[in-house]
Amino acid sequence: MDLQKPARTQDAAPGVTELRASDADRDRVADILREALAEGRLTADEHAERVEAVLHAKTVGELDVFVRDLPAAHRGSAGPACTPIPPRPAPGEIPPEADANVVAVFSSAVRRGRWRAGRRLHAYSVFGSVEIDLSEAIFEYQQVVIKAVSVFGDIQIRVPENVSLRGTGGGVLGNFEVDTLDSVESDAPVVYIDGWAVLGNVEARPKRGKRVSDILERVQDKVDRKLERVQDKVDRKMRKHLGR
Repeated sequence: MDLQKPARTQDAAPGVTELRASDADRDRVADILREALAEGRLTADEHAERVEAVLHAKTVGELDVFVRDLPAAHRGSAGPACTPIPPRPAPGEIPPEADANVVAVFSSAVRRGRWRAGRRLHAYSVFGSVEIDLSEAIFEYQQVVIKAVSVFGDIQIRVPENVSLRGTGGGVLGNFEVDTLDSVESDAPVVYIDGWAVLGNVEARPKRGKRVSDILERVQDKVDRKLERVQDKVDRKMRKHLGR
Protein backbone atom coordinates (compact mmCIF):
# COMPACT_ATOMS: atom_id res chain seq x y z
CA MET A 1 0.00 0.00 0.00
CA ASP A 2 1.40 3.40 -1.02
CA LEU A 3 0.78 5.68 1.94
CA GLN A 4 2.25 8.68 0.15
CA LYS A 5 -0.49 9.08 -2.45
CA PRO A 6 -3.10 10.61 -0.14
CA ALA A 7 -0.48 13.08 1.09
CA ARG A 8 0.26 14.20 -2.48
CA THR A 9 -3.43 14.67 -3.16
CA GLN A 10 -3.86 16.77 -0.05
CA ASP A 11 -0.80 18.89 -0.87
CA ALA A 12 -2.24 19.79 -4.27
CA ALA A 13 -4.10 22.68 -2.65
CA PRO A 14 -2.13 24.76 -0.12
CA GLY A 15 -3.49 24.71 3.42
CA VAL A 16 -4.12 27.75 5.54
CA THR A 17 -0.74 27.39 7.26
CA GLU A 18 1.03 27.68 3.89
CA LEU A 19 -0.57 31.01 2.98
CA ARG A 20 1.58 34.12 3.00
CA ALA A 21 1.20 36.09 6.23
CA SER A 22 -0.25 39.60 6.10
CA ASP A 23 0.45 42.55 8.38
CA ALA A 24 -2.89 41.87 10.07
CA ASP A 25 -1.79 38.28 10.81
CA ARG A 26 1.43 39.55 12.39
CA ASP A 27 -0.48 42.10 14.46
CA ARG A 28 -2.81 39.34 15.70
CA VAL A 29 0.13 37.22 16.88
CA ALA A 30 1.89 40.24 18.40
CA ASP A 31 -1.25 41.01 20.42
CA ILE A 32 -1.28 37.46 21.79
CA LEU A 33 2.38 37.76 22.77
CA ARG A 34 1.77 41.09 24.53
CA GLU A 35 -1.10 39.55 26.48
CA ALA A 36 1.07 36.59 27.45
CA LEU A 37 3.79 38.96 28.68
CA ALA A 38 1.28 40.88 30.79
CA GLU A 39 -0.06 37.64 32.29
CA GLY A 40 3.42 36.43 33.17
CA ARG A 41 3.34 33.48 30.76
CA LEU A 42 6.41 34.82 28.94
CA THR A 43 9.50 36.52 30.29
CA ALA A 44 10.65 39.80 28.78
CA ASP A 45 13.45 38.01 26.92
CA GLU A 46 11.10 35.35 25.54
CA HIS A 47 8.65 38.05 24.44
CA ALA A 48 11.36 40.06 22.67
CA GLU A 49 12.72 36.96 20.95
CA ARG A 50 9.33 35.86 19.65
CA VAL A 51 8.31 39.35 18.49
CA GLU A 52 11.54 39.62 16.51
CA ALA A 53 10.81 36.26 14.85
CA VAL A 54 7.21 37.27 14.09
CA LEU A 55 8.44 40.28 12.09
CA HIS A 56 10.43 37.94 9.82
CA ALA A 57 7.81 35.18 9.47
CA LYS A 58 6.64 34.54 5.90
CA THR A 59 3.63 32.24 6.30
CA VAL A 60 0.66 31.83 8.65
CA GLY A 61 2.07 28.50 9.79
CA GLU A 62 5.34 30.09 10.85
CA LEU A 63 3.42 32.67 12.91
CA ASP A 64 1.34 30.03 14.69
CA VAL A 65 4.49 28.35 16.01
CA PHE A 66 5.19 31.32 18.29
CA VAL A 67 1.78 31.23 20.03
CA ARG A 68 0.99 27.52 19.89
CA ASP A 69 1.75 27.11 23.61
CA LEU A 70 -0.38 30.10 24.67
CA PRO A 71 -4.08 29.79 25.62
CA ALA A 72 -5.12 32.96 23.75
CA ALA A 73 -4.09 31.39 20.44
CA HIS A 74 -6.80 28.73 20.76
CA ARG A 75 -9.75 30.99 21.53
CA GLY A 76 -10.51 31.77 17.91
CA SER A 77 -9.59 30.86 14.38
CA ALA A 78 -5.93 30.93 13.47
CA GLY A 79 -6.68 31.64 9.81
CA PRO A 80 -5.66 34.82 8.02
CA ALA A 81 -7.61 37.96 8.78
CA CYS A 82 -10.45 38.65 6.37
CA THR A 83 -13.16 41.25 6.78
CA PRO A 84 -16.13 41.63 4.42
CA ILE A 85 -16.43 44.96 2.66
CA PRO A 86 -19.58 47.05 3.23
CA PRO A 87 -22.50 46.30 0.90
CA ARG A 88 -22.74 48.39 -2.24
CA PRO A 89 -24.65 51.63 -1.64
CA ALA A 90 -28.38 51.26 -2.33
CA PRO A 91 -29.88 53.32 -5.18
CA GLY A 92 -30.33 56.87 -3.98
CA GLU A 93 -27.99 56.46 -1.00
CA ILE A 94 -25.27 58.31 -2.90
CA PRO A 95 -26.56 61.39 -4.78
CA PRO A 96 -26.43 61.03 -8.59
CA GLU A 97 -24.78 64.43 -8.92
CA ALA A 98 -21.00 64.25 -9.04
CA ASP A 99 -18.87 66.05 -6.49
CA ALA A 100 -16.35 66.57 -9.29
CA ASN A 101 -16.03 65.93 -13.03
CA VAL A 102 -12.88 65.08 -14.95
CA VAL A 103 -13.42 65.56 -18.70
CA ALA A 104 -11.05 65.18 -21.63
CA VAL A 105 -12.27 65.83 -25.20
CA PHE A 106 -9.45 65.66 -27.72
CA SER A 107 -7.20 66.50 -24.77
CA SER A 108 -5.91 65.13 -21.45
CA ALA A 109 -7.06 65.64 -17.86
CA VAL A 110 -5.30 64.61 -14.65
CA ARG A 111 -6.41 64.51 -11.02
CA ARG A 112 -3.62 63.52 -8.64
CA GLY A 113 -1.81 64.58 -5.50
CA ARG A 114 -3.38 65.52 -2.17
CA TRP A 115 -7.06 66.11 -2.90
CA ARG A 116 -10.37 65.29 -1.25
CA ALA A 117 -12.30 62.43 -2.82
CA GLY A 118 -16.04 62.96 -2.52
CA ARG A 119 -18.75 60.36 -2.67
CA ARG A 120 -19.08 60.44 -6.47
CA LEU A 121 -16.69 61.33 -9.28
CA HIS A 122 -17.47 61.33 -13.01
CA ALA A 123 -14.76 60.81 -15.64
CA TYR A 124 -15.38 61.21 -19.37
CA SER A 125 -12.85 60.69 -22.12
CA VAL A 126 -13.72 61.33 -25.79
CA PHE A 127 -10.71 60.98 -28.06
CA GLY A 128 -8.64 61.95 -25.02
CA SER A 129 -6.99 60.61 -21.87
CA VAL A 130 -7.98 60.87 -18.21
CA GLU A 131 -5.80 59.94 -15.23
CA ILE A 132 -7.28 59.73 -11.73
CA ASP A 133 -4.79 58.96 -8.97
CA LEU A 134 -6.28 58.33 -5.51
CA SER A 135 -3.03 57.16 -3.95
CA GLU A 136 -2.59 60.43 -2.01
CA ALA A 137 -6.24 61.46 -1.83
CA ILE A 138 -8.09 62.19 1.40
CA PHE A 139 -11.08 59.86 1.74
CA GLU A 140 -13.86 61.73 3.55
CA TYR A 141 -16.31 58.87 2.92
CA GLN A 142 -15.83 55.12 3.15
CA GLN A 143 -17.62 54.45 -0.15
CA VAL A 144 -16.62 56.26 -3.33
CA VAL A 145 -18.28 55.74 -6.72
CA ILE A 146 -16.43 56.64 -9.91
CA LYS A 147 -18.39 56.70 -13.16
CA ALA A 148 -15.97 56.22 -16.04
CA VAL A 149 -17.04 56.48 -19.70
CA SER A 150 -14.47 56.27 -22.46
CA VAL A 151 -15.32 56.78 -26.15
CA PHE A 152 -12.27 56.37 -28.38
CA GLY A 153 -10.32 57.43 -25.31
CA ASP A 154 -8.39 56.16 -22.30
CA ILE A 155 -9.17 56.37 -18.56
CA GLN A 156 -6.60 55.21 -16.01
CA ILE A 157 -7.56 54.99 -12.31
CA ARG A 158 -5.10 54.20 -9.53
CA VAL A 159 -5.99 53.54 -5.89
CA PRO A 160 -3.92 52.83 -2.74
CA GLU A 161 -3.23 49.15 -2.20
CA ASN A 162 -4.92 49.07 1.22
CA VAL A 163 -8.42 49.97 0.00
CA SER A 164 -11.08 47.72 -1.54
CA LEU A 165 -11.74 48.04 -5.27
CA ARG A 166 -14.78 46.84 -7.23
CA GLY A 167 -15.90 47.32 -10.83
CA THR A 168 -19.15 47.03 -12.77
CA GLY A 169 -19.21 47.77 -16.48
CA GLY A 170 -18.12 46.52 -19.86
CA GLY A 171 -16.63 47.31 -23.20
CA VAL A 172 -18.07 47.71 -26.69
CA LEU A 173 -15.15 46.95 -28.96
CA GLY A 174 -13.12 48.29 -26.08
CA ASN A 175 -11.52 47.27 -22.79
CA PHE A 176 -13.04 47.66 -19.30
CA GLU A 177 -10.71 46.19 -16.68
CA VAL A 178 -10.87 46.59 -12.88
CA ASP A 179 -8.50 44.62 -10.63
CA THR A 180 -10.61 43.43 -7.68
CA LEU A 181 -8.96 44.32 -4.39
CA ASP A 182 -9.91 43.44 -0.80
CA SER A 183 -8.58 45.32 2.20
CA VAL A 184 -8.05 43.58 5.54
CA GLU A 185 -9.28 46.72 7.32
CA SER A 186 -13.04 46.70 7.99
CA ASP A 187 -13.19 50.51 7.89
CA ALA A 188 -11.06 50.90 4.75
CA PRO A 189 -12.48 52.94 1.86
CA VAL A 190 -14.23 51.04 -0.92
CA VAL A 191 -13.94 52.39 -4.47
CA TYR A 192 -16.56 51.30 -7.03
CA ILE A 193 -15.83 51.81 -10.73
CA ASP A 194 -18.95 51.93 -12.94
CA GLY A 195 -18.79 52.60 -16.64
CA TRP A 196 -18.27 51.63 -20.23
CA ALA A 197 -15.50 51.64 -22.78
CA VAL A 198 -16.72 52.20 -26.34
CA LEU A 199 -13.83 51.66 -28.71
CA GLY A 200 -11.75 52.87 -25.82
CA ASN A 201 -10.11 51.77 -22.57
CA VAL A 202 -10.98 51.95 -18.85
CA GLU A 203 -8.53 50.48 -16.34
CA ALA A 204 -8.47 50.60 -12.53
CA ARG A 205 -5.83 48.95 -10.37
CA PRO A 206 -3.89 49.47 -7.13
CA LYS A 207 -0.75 51.57 -7.10
CA ARG A 208 1.83 49.39 -5.41
CA GLY A 209 3.62 50.92 -2.47
CA LYS A 210 0.93 53.57 -1.95
CA ARG A 211 -1.29 53.26 1.11
CA VAL A 212 -3.98 55.41 2.67
CA SER A 213 -2.17 57.12 5.53
CA ASP A 214 -5.22 57.68 7.72
CA ILE A 215 -5.90 53.92 7.75
CA LEU A 216 -2.35 53.29 8.92
CA GLU A 217 -2.76 55.96 11.59
CA ARG A 218 -5.93 54.30 12.88
CA VAL A 219 -4.17 50.93 13.01
CA GLN A 220 -1.22 52.50 14.84
CA ASP A 221 -3.61 54.13 17.32
CA LYS A 222 -5.15 50.74 18.07
CA VAL A 223 -1.71 49.22 18.61
CA ASP A 224 -0.68 52.11 20.87
CA ARG A 225 -3.82 51.75 22.98
CA LYS A 226 -3.21 48.02 23.37
CA LEU A 227 0.39 48.66 24.38
CA GLU A 228 -0.79 51.15 27.00
CA ARG A 229 -3.21 48.58 28.44
CA VAL A 230 -0.49 45.94 28.54
CA GLN A 231 1.91 48.35 30.23
CA ASP A 232 -0.74 49.21 32.81
CA LYS A 233 -1.20 45.52 33.59
CA VAL A 234 2.55 45.03 33.94
CA ASP A 235 2.83 48.06 36.23
CA ARG A 236 -0.01 46.83 38.44
CA LYS A 237 1.56 43.39 38.73
CA MET A 238 4.93 44.91 39.59
CA ARG A 239 3.46 47.19 42.26
CA LYS A 240 1.52 44.27 43.70
CA HIS A 241 4.63 42.11 43.76
CA LEU A 242 6.81 44.79 45.36
CA GLY A 243 4.16 45.56 47.93
CA ARG A 244 4.20 42.04 49.33
